[in-house]
Amino acid sequence: MDMFVSKLVFGAIFAAMVHYIGAQNVYIVGDGLGWDIPQNSSVSYANWASGKTFMVGDILVFNFVTNQHDVLRVPKSSYDACSDDNAIGSTITTGPANVTLDSAGEHYYICTIGSHCQAGQKLAITVSATPGANPPTSTPPTTPTTPSPTSSQPDACAPTPSSTPNAGGPTALAKPPSAGIPPPAPGSSSTHVFASFLPVLLSIGAALVI
Repeated sequence: MDMFVSKLVFGAIFAAMVHYIGAQNVYIVGDGLGWDIPQNSSVSYANWASGKTFMVGDILVFNFVTNQHDVLRVPKSSYDACSDDNAIGSTITTGPANVTLDSAGEHYYICTIGSHCQAGQKLAITVSATPGANPPTSTPPTTPTTPSPTSSQPDACAPTPSSTPNAGGPTALAKPPSAGIPPPAPGSSSTHVFASFLPVLLSIGAALVI
């Protein structure tokens, strides 16, 4: 039986730990004052909430003595009038009370006992959406382009001219023929020799006939 009770206690503690770990933050309303009638404006709940960022999933802990105070969430109009009209949810009468912020927007809480609300026992906070609710659109990373290394040597691919032109123009590829000497006719060297001896042979042949 003792083992069974121990398991129940351990399970309750574990569930409470999971509940608190899942929250973004846990705020003790009023800190050391707790949920009570403020003694002066310097310890008002407006000053307590100032500078704090409340997110969906955060937990508000209202520390109060049961039957001496209570907690009720109301719309702004009822908050301003310290009225329980159009209440959001039920009145929490047992302290301490844990209230999980379940939605973004303005949240208003009052104590409905006597004139506690008129005396300043009221809390107004602004709740923001959780950071993970609307994650920013991720931009795919761009691969940096590595620039080609610049060679410090002269351009080795530039063509090298085969010859340097003269100042007056391109280099002559062949000598012009000498004046008065006709260019040799195309043909083999033996043909040129035979043609040059043909008149001599004809002269000799005519002399022999005569």
